[in-house]
Amino acid sequence: MYASVRQYRSDDIQEVARRAQDGFVPIVREVPGFSAYYIVDGGDGSFTTITVAEDEAGVEESVAKASEWVRESAADLVEGAPTVSNGEVVAHG
Repeated sequence: MYASVRQYRSDDIQEVARRAQDGFVPIVREVPGFSAYYIVDGGDGSFTTITVAEDEAGVEESVAKASEWVRESAADLVEGAPTVSNGEVVAHG
C-alpha cells in the first residue's frame, strides 16, 4: 500500500473540498489501484489531502491528476504549490 500526502493553503477550504468532491474524486476513483482519498482541514488555513493506492504507480498517477485538477479547477482557491510526500505505508491500523 502506498500513500500521497499533499499539504496546501487556502482561504476557503470548504469550497476546495466541495469542488474536489464533485470534480476530483470521480477522476481519482478511476486510477488503477485507488483505495481512498481524504481532505483534512488543518483549521489554520491549511489542508492536507491523502490518497491511498495499492501500489506506487497508482499514487504517482493520482499526484499527476491532482496537480492537473488543481491547475484547472481550484487554482483560484489554492495558494502556491503544495508540499508533497509520497511513499510506502509501513504501518497502519
